[in-house]
Amino acid sequence: MDPSPEAGAPQRSTRQRRAVYATLSASPDFRSAQDIHEALRRSGDKVGLATVYRALQALADGGEIDVLTHGGETVYRRCAESKHHHHLVCRRCGRTVEISGPAVERWAESVAEEHGYHDVEHTLELFGTCADCARQQRSGVRRANPR
Repeated sequence: MDPSPEAGAPQRSTRQRRAVYATLSASPDFRSAQDIHEALRRSGDKVGLATVYRALQALADGGEIDVLTHGGETVYRRCAESKHHHHLVCRRCGRTVEISGPAVERWAESVAEEHGYHDVEHTLELFGTCADCARQQRSGVRRANPR
């Protein structure tokens, strides 16, 4: 059984959830539920799209994967870093780098304290163009999205 942060209730570790987790573990970048579903289908794993969404929600609720929304799309990633961190994401290819932001952390704590808030959480994601995509853009070559 997998631990759940909600009231300590256990969550079943299903075959489908393990398959979704394994697919995310094999990719260094954020991926959409549709991308994950397609990868599972190509590998011969018969998992429905609704099941993929449920598995992703359970994994996110359990803190096992990171979730972000960019351009109206929710994407998921299994990060190497388990402690609080941020992401730098390429807009063109999706390449993702885990980053720390001590100055951001201090600023968030300061703002919370100034306004009398406690137990404050935040997210910060940076989007740009990675060096490879920028180089290819300058040369007129478009890098294929690895997903």
